Amino acid sequence: MNPAAPPTMNAAELQDLYDSVARFAREEIAPHVNDWDAAGEFPRALYRRAAELGLLAIGYPEHLGGTPAGYAMRLPVWVALCRHGSSGGVLASLFSHNIGLPPVVAHGSAALQAQVVPGVLRGEQIAALAITEPGGGSDVAALRTTAHLEGDHYVVDGEKVFITSGVRADWITAAVRTGEAGSKGAGGVSMLLIPGDAPGLSRSPLQKMGWHCSDTAHLRFDGVRVPASHLLGREGDGFKIIMSNFNAERFGLAAGALGFAQACYDEALAWARQRKTFGAALVERQVIRHKLVDMWMRIASTEAWLQAIAARADAGDTSPAWVAEVCMLKNHATQTMQFCADQAVQILGGMGFMRGTVSERIYREVKVLMIGGGAEEIMKDLAARQLGL
Repeated sequence: MNPAAPPTMNAAELQDLYDSVARFAREEIAPHVNDWDAAGEFPRALYRRAAELGLLAIGYPEHLGGTPAGYAMRLPVWVALCRHGSSGGVLASLFSHNIGLPPVVAHGSAALQAQVVPGVLRGEQIAALAITEPGGGSDVAALRTTAHLEGDHYVVDGEKVFITSGVRADWITAAVRTGEAGSKGAGGVSMLLIPGDAPGLSRSPLQKMGWHCSDTAHLRFDGVRVPASHLLGREGDGFKIIMSNFNAERFGLAAGALGFAQACYDEALAWARQRKTFGAALVERQVIRHKLVDMWMRIASTEAWLQAIAARADAGDTSPAWVAEVCMLKNHATQTMQFCADQAVQILGGMGFMRGTVSERIYREVKVLMIGGGAEEIMKDLAARQLGL
């Protein structure tokens, strides 16, 4: 996903990219998010529309229908979508392929890549990643879903939970336990690409605090047969594949959190300028201006850190120190989002508690970003280990 020498853009080109994505988000996502939240889903046609604009293809190889891009090129895309689309539920499902496909691109056979990737990037199919299980979250090495080899197929039994795009997915990149019965630890974990129409796979939609229009599922595998050719990498490579996949996911979560924080700031500032109390606009009150300044201070620091991390990644830095900073950045960005959502709701007052405001929705959605991709506590512990503390 991250080529050795990723294509670059100058500042003007990056701004043009941001503007085009922001226009798509404002025109084709933002006006509909309240209705989609109420319906509990968004139209599948949105995948095709995003694909027509090239958004699904960003960061993937050209021979598979993608547009190669480094971190610096992906950053404005994520920020623009989140700031102007202002719905984590839409974006989580619409771009679930960005966590489901990278293991296929990096470790699948050429035939498997050609079978799966182009259709997803065209918006014709949906890809998901299935790691988390009911009995454990961040402890990936303790997963229990098994896959044992019978002839030229693996037979999969187990469960996954909190799976984004889990109900709709045509392809599910799943972590399974292979090898001898009862094998334990990271060494027994492998990755399989499971077809969504495989007999024995059942799915149940989940109800959530936020992300109401996002497809989130509990998956059950009951003797699901998967061709052995769908193994990604070698048996036992799964843990390493998962860990390398997490870095890009956490960067994306941090970029999204920045966009959502900016969306809260935008709404709070607009409200403070037009809302009058005791004969004056709210923005004329020092206490309100201070809240806005505190929000912007956190936004600016998050943006600068994201840009620095992106530049280092595109220069080839994948050192333990870089990984540690990605973990800390994910925490910092989501805390920025949490602070800005809280302050925006406070500035909006009663309106901030009403469904239909951007800040109310983001206030409910912030916790999933603070947990997904690795909870704050896990991020701190991982950062400490990477720094040798």
